[in-house]
Amino acid sequence: MVAWDKATVTLEDRHGRRRVFDLEPAAFLVDGEPVTLVRPGGAPRGPLRSASGSTAVTDARARTARGSRIYVEGAHDAELVEKVWGHDLRVEGVAVEFLGGVDDLPAIVAEFAPGPGRRLGVLVDHLVPGSKESRITDRIRGEHVLVTGHPYVDVWQAVRPRSVGIAAWPEVPRGIPWKEGVVRALGWRLETGEAWRRILGAVRSYADLEPSLLGRVEELIDFVTGPHPGEH
Repeated sequence: MVAWDKATVTLEDRHGRRRVFDLEPAAFLVDGEPVTLVRPGGAPRGPLRSASGSTAVTDARARTARGSRIYVEGAHDAELVEKVWGHDLRVEGVAVEFLGGVDDLPAIVAEFAPGPGRRLGVLVDHLVPGSKESRITDRIRGEHVLVTGHPYVDVWQAVRPRSVGIAAWPEVPRGIPWKEGVVRALGWRLETGEAWRRILGAVRSYADLEPSLLGRVEELIDFVTGPHPGEH
């Protein structure tokens, strides 16, 4: 759904084609299930909330970017963080960048040169004891660097299955690329890029994410924005 007015609603398909329909009556199929669109109600009461659940700031000036940063492992991680925490990060002046993997993370951190007023938070996929990721990140921890991570092979799994309309994320046998295996097991006739857009589109707020990701991202934001002893 890309637009609506008093009488019509505009829908866009995955090819970018748009059609206008009468709003009432309007019945559609979503993933094979019939749904009926209803016009939004009156203005919400109480403070507005951002997608992360924080109080939305509607009149803040754009803040100059801090020296501190948050790095995430891939483009999908960055898009998901932006979808849920983008408002909060813009208010705080924190930029999020993606690494394209963690193999070169020690060199990237050294180049960033963390220090007072220049803290670095890093979010890593599959950060579990004994993993390659845990061995790499053990080399970069320090007073001005915080590494957190979720236990999932890919950030797709940090989206709650019910939000995507599935019972659970499927198990993918070793030797099969994880994303391709998921798409195949779910019977989605989509390329992995299209599948990710479908998943990301299902995320509307923090309630669509697993707590194991929520807590880690909040931890990173607090770390790069909060006061530290000896820093001014």
